[in-house]
Amino acid sequence: MKKILLTGGGTAGHVTPNIALIPQLKEAGYKIYYVGSYEGIEKTLIQDIGIPYAGISSGKLRRYIDLKNMSDPFRVLKGYGQARRLLRKLKPDIVFSKGGYVSVPVVLAAKHKHIPVIIHESDLTPGLANKIAFPAASWVCCNFPETIPYLPEGRAILSGSPIRKELFEGSPARAKEFTGLTGNKPTLLVIGGSLGSAFLNQTVRSLLPELLAHFQIIHLCGKGHLDPSLDGTEGYRQYEYLGKELPDVMALSEIVISRAGANSICELLALHKPNILIPLSKAASRGDQILNARSFEKQGFSVVIEEDEMTDEKLLTAIRSLWENKQSYIDAMSQSAQLDAISTIVELIEKTIGTGEEKDAGTGNA
Repeated sequence: MKKILLTGGGTAGHVTPNIALIPQLKEAGYKIYYVGSYEGIEKTLIQDIGIPYAGISSGKLRRYIDLKNMSDPFRVLKGYGQARRLLRKLKPDIVFSKGGYVSVPVVLAAKHKHIPVIIHESDLTPGLANKIAFPAASWVCCNFPETIPYLPEGRAILSGSPIRKELFEGSPARAKEFTGLTGNKPTLLVIGGSLGSAFLNQTVRSLLPELLAHFQIIHLCGKGHLDPSLDGTEGYRQYEYLGKELPDVMALSEIVISRAGANSICELLALHKPNILIPLSKAASRGDQILNARSFEKQGFSVVIEEDEMTDEKLLTAIRSLWENKQSYIDAMSQSAQLDAISTIVELIEKTIGTGEEKDAGTGNA
């Protein structure tokens, strides 16, 4: 049986594309393993679907001064040793990495063991973890055409983002049953990201009286960000994170407010959901979400409000405008070129294993 090891973690965006690949990988006859961090969100998501999971030591890769920069390299080295032992034990034919800091020791260990690696870069510009891992990659897949110049020459593949099949199978009726909402008003979905956005959560909650006059609201606020004082508020439901219920909630929702993580916005595009994107600020990130959001805005898929410019009135105005003009956003998304990312990536995995060789840096050709 062919074996593949998937890796990636830190946020749901580094896990859900891997999950999207799993059904077709199983159909293609692969035994699947997953390596992530000890207690990251990836552990719960992967164990919930019955995939063998191993946790390794990991350290965050920071571009800024922090005392943990002294200790985290040792965690990465420990994780590298653990990854080498796992690869020796599992003997995968290939490694597929979705990025995040936990993937770095796995990818480097695979390179040492001459196991081919395919990396997927979701954002418009590559993150530090993937930049470190690129020399070990046979191929690097990406979501945006604008990303290709940032990737290793001759090894870049425009694949798009793997979208879970079940996202297209949601039922508004099941969502109403799950949430207890009536559906008498249009549904506004708020996605604060798997780690939660205190800024976005606070802004939306401060506007609840105005918003609930026109919408019913489903609020995904992230782990640890529930507000018990709002339990029982008519027309408002809050959840830390949704798994199997998310497709149904998406199907019920007519417009969406979201952070601008690449995988999340690609899911909104695939589902043709009119949306307002509020990207993480440069003060809190490397600015990748701003670039992702502006690319979608330019194509007519999204309204963008940057955190630094956010006011209650600006958000309310944007919501009203999005609702009134929602069909124009749906039309723009409907006309976009939808890439079959899952088939593209699985075929690339098959092709790479079929060559029977590891491609050293600079030798691959797209």
